[in-house]
Amino acid sequence: MSAAEGPLVVGVDTSTQSTKALVVDAATGEVVASGQAPHTVSSGAGRESDPRQWWDALCEALHQCGDAAHEAAAVSIGGQQHGLVTLDERGEPVRPAMLWNDVRSAPQARRLVEELGGPKAWAERTGSVPGASFTVTKWAWLAEHEPDAVRATKAVRLPHDYLTERLTGQGTTDRGDASGTGWWASGTESYDAETLAHVGLDPALLPRVVRPGEVAGTVRDHHELPFSKGTLVAPGTGDNAAAALGLGLRPGTPVLSLGTSGTVYAVSRHRPADPSGTVAGFADAHGDWLPLACTLNCTLAVDRVAALLGLDREAVEPTADVTLLPYLDGERTPNLPNASGLLLGLRHDTTAGQLLQAAYDGAVHSLLGALDLVLDADADRSAPLLLIGGGARGTAWQQTVRRLSGRPVQVPEAKELVALGAAAQAAGLLTGEDPAAVARRWNTAAGPVLDAVERDEATLARIAGVLSDAAPLLERGSQAR
Repeated sequence: MSAAEGPLVVGVDTSTQSTKALVVDAATGEVVASGQAPHTVSSGAGRESDPRQWWDALCEALHQCGDAAHEAAAVSIGGQQHGLVTLDERGEPVRPAMLWNDVRSAPQARRLVEELGGPKAWAERTGSVPGASFTVTKWAWLAEHEPDAVRATKAVRLPHDYLTERLTGQGTTDRGDASGTGWWASGTESYDAETLAHVGLDPALLPRVVRPGEVAGTVRDHHELPFSKGTLVAPGTGDNAAAALGLGLRPGTPVLSLGTSGTVYAVSRHRPADPSGTVAGFADAHGDWLPLACTLNCTLAVDRVAALLGLDREAVEPTADVTLLPYLDGERTPNLPNASGLLLGLRHDTTAGQLLQAAYDGAVHSLLGALDLVLDADADRSAPLLLIGGGARGTAWQQTVRRLSGRPVQVPEAKELVALGAAAQAAGLLTGEDPAAVARRWNTAAGPVLDAVERDEATLARIAGVLSDAAPLLERGSQAR
């Protein structure tokens, strides 16, 4: 390991499919060591993972980092949002965690919105109108379908909370991840007693919300971890808030993230409250807000279409007539939680490459449709879109975003922005800096800018028309399941 200029910190990204750990020089942002280990997600009606897999993956990823992890002075964990982790009196999982893309709780989401005042009341109270992704709806589903599991639950955590607690022995979370539960009130920045009472969740089961810049605890003496005992542990946060830190985002800069899910978001000084439910009014990890729209189907869905067609994911061909809505896992934006994929316009001369391009178009259309709602009214609509996530370096993704947005696109060269954001948060504990300022000092957003091209209005209008006509059919299908 080369000599570091400053203290070392560890940033962790525990995502849907794997856990990644980076050891970073807090002075320069240089990644001096890294590790990664996978975990599994169930298939079928639900999407679940055993939280103990996350811990095992974290231990493996850290051990891959070698001596550098042992020298780290602070650590922070960024994690997939919304997942419901239920623990017994020994801190062991009562059942597998229900993940963000588990949409079985769609009926409970609809009922909760109706029973607690409607969409406008929810948006004003919590900042968001809960859909099937939100943790509160998963708890309501569990209470209805697995009451024995609810009775056995002595602590409720989010994925990043679970790992942080295993590091420190303290039940903590942060405002960014808490804002995605549906039981945290954005106006008062506290747990909402009315919502918790309505779903029968004792607030004593919830973690303490740690303030930005506050130390969540120190690493306990665990033989399976390479950390030194007493290593500082930062609050951590949800993956999108961590990526915002990792980019050093200033208010108004738009981000489009291409991962298993797709997201568009921007930092805002104003507390969001969208009664349509399209924009989730999340908090960010350092005192501002992170209005965000999320789709359930992004790179994984497009890759699945490519696999079905026997094509490389880049083997696209221009299309003018075929429309594919790749809602393979249901959809959150638009709110069709149990919809399936839909194909319209198939002809004898339609090629496989055109079908694949149509899948890209359908996925990007959903994200761009929410972009103007995410941005504040005074945001510069001509500023480059920051394109991040696993798909950001794919040529087909880049060209589709450029063509359908009509905006320049900037692709940061830095990889693993969630883990880098967590590392910046850990560095902020040591230096007293705003973690976003740390990331700007590390120059994490630097990367090539692809010029704007003329916006493909015809394709956007065609997809919008198909979606408008098909939405009642897709909604009837979701209610029948």
